[in-house]
Amino acid sequence: MATKPPTSRFGRMARLGGLTSRVSGSYLGQRIKGVFQDSDTRRDALHKLHLENAERVVDTMGALKGAAMKVGQSLALATDGLNLPPEVSRILGKLNDRAVAVPFELIQESIERELDGSLSSLFADFDEEPLGTASLAQAHAARLQDGRRVVVKVLHHGIEDSVDSDLRALRGILVAGQVLRRPKEELDNAFAEVRERLFEELDYYQEAANLEFFRKNLKLEGVRVPASVPHLSTERVLTMERLNGSNLDTFLETATPEARRRAGVAIAHTFHDMFYRLRALHADPHGGNYLFEHDGTVGLIDFGCVKRFDQYWVAEYARMALALVENRPEECRRHLRELEIVQSDADEAFQVTWDLGAAIAGPLRAPSHRVDGSDTTIDVVKQKVPALLRRSDVQGPRHVLYLHRTLGGIYGMLRKIGLEYPYRQLFLSHARHAVDVADGRVEDGSPVLDAPA
Repeated sequence: MATKPPTSRFGRMARLGGLTSRVSGSYLGQRIKGVFQDSDTRRDALHKLHLENAERVVDTMGALKGAAMKVGQSLALATDGLNLPPEVSRILGKLNDRAVAVPFELIQESIERELDGSLSSLFADFDEEPLGTASLAQAHAARLQDGRRVVVKVLHHGIEDSVDSDLRALRGILVAGQVLRRPKEELDNAFAEVRERLFEELDYYQEAANLEFFRKNLKLEGVRVPASVPHLSTERVLTMERLNGSNLDTFLETATPEARRRAGVAIAHTFHDMFYRLRALHADPHGGNYLFEHDGTVGLIDFGCVKRFDQYWVAEYARMALALVENRPEECRRHLRELEIVQSDADEAFQVTWDLGAAIAGPLRAPSHRVDGSDTTIDVVKQKVPALLRRSDVQGPRHVLYLHRTLGGIYGMLRKIGLEYPYRQLFLSHARHAVDVADGRVEDGSPVLDAPA
């Protein structure tokens, strides 16, 4: 049943404030009770509390949509790195399909107001049933007067007014539950980065520009990006070409080995081309934002969340990664300090970072590697993360947040596809290119306007 999410600032603050109070109060109560419990009882009680609070978060955020749900989805993706019980990850994962459709009359009202015309005059056909409802918007299929098939995205009403209050409430929940035991500076930078990306996602003029940038400049075989329809787009309504294809799971049900390989190669090359050459990442990669045709052609959609990088930062990151992959620890240490990932000269700080990096870089150290369900890379990474999280002198600078989120999403899709490929060769060529550009040895062919360093 379609429902309208609460949009007033007071209504959302009341819902999120109540959630914060319940979560923080429950953890405070458990800390008090824990004084009188043995270690096993205390551990079991905390485990149960994590599950109960995860359910509370899902129920509230799923109803609110907006920043609350969007950040909740990011938290769900990040739980592997937070050392939480796997059941919590499963519960938070429900946020990905908890968005409830907004009534069509509200969607129609928004479109007609924004585009200054009746729906029947603007489109030849318009499907009242949504293609999907996400945390920030709802999408519908339509057909233009000239016969072109399009998708129309409409922002949820009042979403932009809730970002800051939602983020404050969510931060309170995470801190109260001690889910993020990290230095204040690191949390400030992370939430500032999330806030910046969220506000960009709320501007459909910006997303239309992103579409055109990637459509013109991501020139890879087997990769498609839809064109925008400028005269039917505003800051709150985005109309774009509709691409053929299904989500990843549906594609894999019938895909031939050749189609699977073509799709996997396209995905791997897309990440490297976007980061090391264009310095602009489609930073919301999952099986629903990539559409797969029967032959393995990949269509990228949803360009609201795009992270841009300065060429010198990309080059410094590439130098660090090259030293890691080519097993040059002292050089890697120098670049980790330059990137402000390792923030002290302590050997232990470098060692836990090197150990984690070596686990991540495992597939890049062999001439060829198969990423599939039997690949143990993610298991080794999970084992290394807790030691790193215990050190306040190892931090993730804000530029790393969406880069590593994107890398994790790409890895997850390749793992489902099951692609054996010379990833080392692919990485080395792109990383060395980024360094050569920054050092002036080759001409920079990227048309992107660099982000501030």
